[in-house]
Amino acid sequence: MAKIIVILNGKGGVGKTTTAVNLAATFAEDSQVLLVDTDIQASASWWFKRSQQGMGFDLSFEKDPTLLSQLRRITSYDLVIVDTPPALHSSALLTVVKSADYLVLPSPPAPMDLTVLVETVKSVVKPTGIPHRVLLTKVDTRCLGEAIEAQNTLIKLGIPTCHAFIRMYKAHERAALEGVAVSQWRGKNAREAESDYRRVADEIQRDWRN
Repeated sequence: MAKIIVILNGKGGVGKTTTAVNLAATFAEDSQVLLVDTDIQASASWWFKRSQQGMGFDLSFEKDPTLLSQLRRITSYDLVIVDTPPALHSSALLTVVKSADYLVLPSPPAPMDLTVLVETVKSVVKPTGIPHRVLLTKVDTRCLGEAIEAQNTLIKLGIPTCHAFIRMYKAHERAALEGVAVSQWRGKNAREAESDYRRVADEIQRDWRN
């Protein structure tokens, strides 16, 4: 049976799709991976369709809750990653969360974003009992202290948080425009962007082993 990772946040523009695509590409180096796009904006699907060389994983666009409730029946993949809409009470999101083995919650470290995130964790995530981690995204490389402070705040609140965070590079946008994951892109800061997601993938795998 495939493991299921759901990427969620009630806000848009926090790096959900970037996280879903790049984690899928990273895990696909060693596993059979399916990325399920449940967001009506279909950003992951748009990115995937631009690919000329493939990204190593398969993609399915689906927002019908009835069909999404069958995720647990998938046996032809090792891992299913689900990109969700920025609406915590959407039927598609609520359906896939019920099937999840692990939740990743991307969020920029800005106080306003974290305030919304903390409430989301308390009201939506913790009651499920599903293992989860917050992933700080869009971290300004000139202000890394802000991300470290945000991590410490979340840890003090008892919210599991990735030690790694995703620094903000143009490489993410350029890779999407070219239809590739950052691990496949060859421009400026590509290797730094790639290493961020590799560290996140390693943390998730350590959680599974524990």
